[in-house]
Amino acid sequence: MKKNLEQIAAEDGRYKPQGIRFVYEGLGYTAKNVASEPKHVSGETLCEGLKKLAIEKWGRLAMLVLNTWGIKTSRDFGEIVWLMIQNEWMSSQPTDSIEDFDNVFAFKAVFKKQFEFQES
Repeated sequence: MKKNLEQIAAEDGRYKPQGIRFVYEGLGYTAKNVASEPKHVSGETLCEGLKKLAIEKWGRLAMLVLNTWGIKTSRDFGEIVWLMIQNEWMSSQPTDSIEDFDNVFAFKAVFKKQFEFQES
């Protein structure tokens, strides 16, 4: 029997179930709204989709929400994807790699700086 996201989070211990659920939800969002090839979403494209979804959902609080769930870098998105692949919630292609998620963007630059007030 396939483990649920809460079980996966509890066994792994690095991420909250909400963070894992967000990445899973973000895959569907990315395939529908961001990816040019919806049958396969690359690590970089998924990170871009997750960034867009987080900003849509939480705006200036996106980084705080993700950090609270243990997600602090784009690599964390990849770690969660690999957890879900291992637990049969997602699948991968032979060309996919955890390194596809390394340094896709800097969290602080994307989630914080764009919301800073500019003096006129």
